[in-house]
Amino acid sequence: MPALASVEMMLMELLRDIRVVLVQTVHSGNIGGVARAMKNMGLRDLWLVSPRQYPDPEASWRAAAASDVLDGATVVGTLAEAIAGCALVVGTSARERKIPWPIVEPRACARELLDVRAGGQPVAVVFGREDFGLNNEELQCCNLHVTIPSDPEYSSLNLAMAVQVMAYELRLEALAREGISTEVAWDQPLATADDLERLYVHFEATAIALGFLDPERPRQLMPRMRRLFGRSRMDVMELNVLRGMLAAMDDALQRKA
Repeated sequence: MPALASVEMMLMELLRDIRVVLVQTVHSGNIGGVARAMKNMGLRDLWLVSPRQYPDPEASWRAAAASDVLDGATVVGTLAEAIAGCALVVGTSARERKIPWPIVEPRACARELLDVRAGGQPVAVVFGREDFGLNNEELQCCNLHVTIPSDPEYSSLNLAMAVQVMAYELRLEALAREGISTEVAWDQPLATADDLERLYVHFEATAIALGFLDPERPRQLMPRMRRLFGRSRMDVMELNVLRGMLAAMDDALQRKA
């Protein structure tokens, strides 16, 4: 496993020059929320197109420890300036358009963005206003449209939440490309088939001794217990705890006898 610092360096290189573009953001607090969402996932390149109020104390407050992303934001007057030089521009949209446009979901969008970034060119993900998003003219400046599949009964997402979803997918794809697993390394080896078999024999014997299992009418107790323990994929330590509990029950029964 690469050291943490080297992993972050690799990810920073992959995620560098992915612009998050906010168009005419109304509430300055949302800009701070976006900066925080970006930094959570390793994105740094924030562009603001004609924000209603920026800089603003609320933006700084909402950014929390992501003030560096906020301070490094580029403020421009038009969307054309924000996406200049980008080889792929993706516009976020929750609405259907009269003219069909290529639409992808966030995971596929992340793959496309990083494919282009691998060629060394900047890319952009464009987010619209809080109340009605991007207008048709702005969406037509984009190569693709991305839609976050939310519940149709309430599909409106907070701006920072939408950015967080896209940033998460980008980081997940970047990790995969670097061969870095997001799974947590388990602290114990898994119990083997013969370990489990000994547990089943012990469990059955103790259940009979307790009077919980009638060997003449076993019904489906042991098959069900095998299914329960088998699907849990317990580790060696967990199995030993169960065997210890059964052994304690056996001792208590012997003392009582």
